[in-house]
Amino acid sequence: MQTAAIRQAQDRPSRQLVRPMQVDDIAQVMEIEQQSFPTMWPPTAFKRELEHNRLARYLAAEERRREALRPRRMQPPPTAAPRTGLGRFLGGLRHVLAGDGELPPPEARQGLVVGFVGIWLLVDEAHVVTIAVRDSHRRRGVGELLLITAIETALRERQSVVTLECRISNAVALRLYEKYGFQQVGLRRRYYSDNREDAYILSASGIDTPSYRRRFQRLRNEHQQRCGEYEFSL
Repeated sequence: MQTAAIRQAQDRPSRQLVRPMQVDDIAQVMEIEQQSFPTMWPPTAFKRELEHNRLARYLAAEERRREALRPRRMQPPPTAAPRTGLGRFLGGLRHVLAGDGELPPPEARQGLVVGFVGIWLLVDEAHVVTIAVRDSHRRRGVGELLLITAIETALRERQSVVTLECRISNAVALRLYEKYGFQQVGLRRRYYSDNREDAYILSASGIDTPSYRRRFQRLRNEHQQRCGEYEFSL
């Protein structure tokens, strides 16, 4: 159930944009990772991708509020006894996931990362390696927006094919990918380490052809009419 504070924050005027992911986004990205994937990438993997992988393009969908809800002033907690064993381990894990400190609650952030997508630009294709949306913003068109920006990134980089993997049980995602021209071209057996589920290999080819561009523009316009405009800063 939503609290009154969250509802009030969501009602505030906000600006939506998609932009390159920054290292400072990793703490929020880890929140989305935890919600979306049974087996998470560590924060260091994202940092390495952003700083050292020249083939990678990571984009973040961000909701920027003109005025974020200020968190209540809290009394400092009592000094705790030194932690040992499991307590010290869990405290260190929270520190890693949160970055340099604890994040404020989502409704108190001026800029809330609501989803992200990662693309690798290979020799003959653009491969979508990850795409995820914050729980609170699912079924709002954010996943489709991230797919749109992935295809736009491929077009800008002069790629003609986009590929990705998808769980065979993820019917919602499969319908979305089919709408954008992805077809099943293979199967990766026991691809997902959490439950050994198979993955379909999906491919959208000829995205640089006039016919696909017309289809893509129509779908992009329909998404904009349903979900509103987003600012692109790519």
